[in-house]
Amino acid sequence: MLESLITSKTRLRLLVKFFVNSKTQSHLRGLAEEFGESTNAIRKELNNLTQAGFLVKETDKNKIAYKANIAHPFFSNIQEIIRKYLGLDKLLEQILERMGEVSQVILVGDLSKGIDSGKIDVVVTGDSLNEDYILNLSTRIEEMIDRKVVLTLLGERLGSTGLVLYDREEQA
Repeated sequence: MLESLITSKTRLRLLVKFFVNSKTQSHLRGLAEEFGESTNAIRKELNNLTQAGFLVKETDKNKIAYKANIAHPFFSNIQEIIRKYLGLDKLLEQILERMGEVSQVILVGDLSKGIDSGKIDVVVTGDSLNEDYILNLSTRIEEMIDRKVVLTLLGERLGSTGLVLYDREEQA
């Protein structure tokens, strides 16, 4: 659906790259390699997004690194749209609904780095998690958001690995 609003596939991939996780930072050549596109196509979209204020440039030695402009007035709106586009809102809702005593929901793997490989890896931590529910949940979420979902359950909390989508301690 977002593809009809943002017709440039490169621009959409850049928005996913930088707005899923605001800590993501990358440079032109790395993005060209990752996306399998020419540096000119990437440069054009990076310039457009930078001129609009959605991205900021930082010079690191002789390389220019790009990252999301978290001070932009639309930053949180764009991040929310991108996360909905990827189905992270539905995934989180389904996990919290009947999973049990969820402590954390953490996005790990490619998507936590802004790489949309079509697969979403999520770690769910907590006490007394409903393991039977989790077996059916992956398939149901995959059908809902049209992406492969891998859910891992852990009893103990995780440190700073991945992108935290939910943390009960921060909600309190």
